[in-house]
Amino acid sequence: MSSPGNIFVPLAFFGWTPFVFFLYKKLDARLVPVIAYVAGWMFLPCADYDIFLLKNTKSTVLGLGIFAGAYFRDQERLLNFKFHIADTLIVLWCTASFFSSIFNGLGIYDGLSTILYTAIKFGLPYYIGRIYFTDTDALKTLALTIFIGGVIYVPFCWIEMIISPQMHRLTYGFSQTSFAQSLRENGGYRPSVYMDHGLMTSMWMMLAALLGSWLYYCKGLPKKILTIPSLLLLLVLVFTTLMMQSAGAILYLFVALGVLYLSSRYKNFILVAILLLCPYLYMVARIGYSWDGRNFTDYIAQKFSPSRAASLQFRFDNETMLLNKAFQGSFFGWGGWNRSRVFDDKGKDIAVTDGGWIIVYGVNGIYGLSIFFLMIQLPVFILLFRLKPELWKTAPYAAPAAMAVFSSITQIDNLLNAMFNPIYMVVVGGLVGLFIKNPDSFLPSAEINTSDMIESVITRGTRFVGASPSQKTTFIR
Repeated sequence: MSSPGNIFVPLAFFGWTPFVFFLYKKLDARLVPVIAYVAGWMFLPCADYDIFLLKNTKSTVLGLGIFAGAYFRDQERLLNFKFHIADTLIVLWCTASFFSSIFNGLGIYDGLSTILYTAIKFGLPYYIGRIYFTDTDALKTLALTIFIGGVIYVPFCWIEMIISPQMHRLTYGFSQTSFAQSLRENGGYRPSVYMDHGLMTSMWMMLAALLGSWLYYCKGLPKKILTIPSLLLLLVLVFTTLMMQSAGAILYLFVALGVLYLSSRYKNFILVAILLLCPYLYMVARIGYSWDGRNFTDYIAQKFSPSRAASLQFRFDNETMLLNKAFQGSFFGWGGWNRSRVFDDKGKDIAVTDGGWIIVYGVNGIYGLSIFFLMIQLPVFILLFRLKPELWKTAPYAAPAAMAVFSSITQIDNLLNAMFNPIYMVVVGGLVGLFIKNPDSFLPSAEINTSDMIESVITRGTRFVGASPSQKTTFIR
């Protein structure tokens, strides 16, 4: 067991599960997973602990902690899960690396260990989403919590934009990313806070701003949060997101809002279909037509920023090396143990891997790559065929619509970045669960309104005390 950092790293990791149990004791069971996932992802350390052949990362600790808490405190809901054909893709993805191990001669043991790791990293958050966020109200609760999480991150982001990324180092004793990558070309710093990279933090703030903006437009935000007007908090959040100067995240924010607004106004989902198609066009261009990206980066250099163009071309060039290696692999890829990497004659790794798609392609081949993208995009396809675009701007469906559009955008982001966030899989599981629970139509849930619970907490400054889902809601001032 080894990891950099101070004593707070193991305390945070090993103390997380007891903390989740405490939340289950104090809060309604339906609120715990969303609060735990958002809070844990925002503040747990970016560290690894290898225990009993299992790599315990932030994602692992989050998933296992929430699963353990649900098993002992909300077991009935946990065990009432029923497999649906829509869950096939997550099963295929969790087992994809097994075939990569077998067909590359790495053995059954290696294949089974990859299933365990992938199931915890991707399968568990999907499973939590499937059982807890299966109606429009629960998804609104998730959206509100992410929005509040973004607001909470605002002061941390400003601190790091001014003094450089130091919060993780000051708390846990080590920096989770290279300091050079935090420097902005026009001065200032890119904040990372408690996430793996500044780009990941920017995407988190973009998601919070997107959900908050669309909920506000659809009259889904409470008027006040702890006596502060929600509009003021939203404006501060959006302003902070813009000041972080992450061109990709800012572009995604405006594209997502534009797609939601235009689709709902003109009652047409063609723009979402274009978002879904973009990753495939890029991958076909790179795999089938050997496009090197130079015409695109030359345009960026002339019209916008030579340094950004050089950075992007660097990614394309390294991706080309990894593509050439991936071509030599099987239908199931190269498998693990860095077999998909590129090494020189001295055994030095010479390719920098940035894109999530090229990582999946190299390790899991065309088989895993196809499944991975279809798995994330499945709820978006379902939404397009099951929910009319004009309903996307209504209060009950605002959160599912925004989350579906964001899911399509994450796959575009995965073309150049590998910034996995387990909350994305919670969203995917929830959206799929929404379809399964309402096979004929998407209807607002008739269950106890969980978003009303959280709105009551944040608007009136009350403390929620709940037990099982069957018990009545109790508020204590």
